[in-house]
Amino acid sequence: MLLGLIFLVIGIGLLTVAADKFVDGASAVAHRFEVSPVVVGALIIGFGTSLPEMLVSGLAAGQGDADLGVGNVVGSNVANLTLVLGFAALITVISSSDEVQKNELPLCVGSVILFAILVQGGFARWEGVVFVVALVGALSIIIKGSHDDDVDYDHDDDASLGRTLTETILGLIGTVGGAYLLVEGALVVADDLGLTGGFVGLTLVAIGTSLPEMVTAVVAARKGETELIIGNLLGSNIFNSLAVGAVLGLVGPGPLEDQNLAGLATIIMVVVVLLAAVFLLTGGKVVRWQAIVLLTLYVVTMPFTVSTEDDCGDVLGGVEVTECEDVDQ
Repeated sequence: MLLGLIFLVIGIGLLTVAADKFVDGASAVAHRFEVSPVVVGALIIGFGTSLPEMLVSGLAAGQGDADLGVGNVVGSNVANLTLVLGFAALITVISSSDEVQKNELPLCVGSVILFAILVQGGFARWEGVVFVVALVGALSIIIKGSHDDDVDYDHDDDASLGRTLTETILGLIGTVGGAYLLVEGALVVADDLGLTGGFVGLTLVAIGTSLPEMVTAVVAARKGETELIIGNLLGSNIFNSLAVGAVLGLVGPGPLEDQNLAGLATIIMVVVVLLAAVFLLTGGKVVRWQAIVLLTLYVVTMPFTVSTEDDCGDVLGGVEVTECEDVDQ
């Protein structure tokens, strides 16, 4: 228990410091190359902050625990557009550009819905291939929508650019490392307290692996980099659904033991992404009252997705299973 608590504290501290450097570096890179902050947020930050989900889900799938991996994806996608977006919108108004509404937002919605459809009945390797193809297509659309322009630099600019890129990379490494320590600590604490894999995947691990997005979004909100926030969250959900989905399908194909993950939990995930999309499309921004709605939605719905385990088997969505079945058959 003590080791787990130490990991938690170190992970949170490392996340806080590294995310600040990461946002500064990514923002500077965007301005230097005249690349849209949304694109930088979706590609660089979105991918970087999704690495913990990919790592945790990949390890879980490789060990035959597909439930934890799926719960991690579903829980992280929900947390990104409720907790993270909600807290950021409490700090400042989160605006979306026409670019977001034409590219990243539809890709995010489509990616989440694709994951929700393919997760039914568990994953097969061919579904992992589908995720890979979809990911390549999504990245192509995002890159094509960027606005790269040729800029002349002198030697001093090149040196400055090198330092900026180094700061960004180190910030990314620190953010991912902090998330890994935090998740490892959370797993130790959860194990010592006797919590189930379903609870760990959907809540504890999902929140833990979403902390890079959380810290990055809060720091970016305080700096007024709202487009980085939107790009980060939408890009993270795209990578969570497609890249992590590909890892789950290719590394650990098989059925899900907890059908609640592909049922109520997945429905909540789709509802959340559609609600966030409505907020961004209708008003072009997420304001404080909408942030409160998103935060409340998380608090109200997530307890219903938790599965606990008894001596005989599972309790799915709060309903006790009285007969044990071999779900692997």
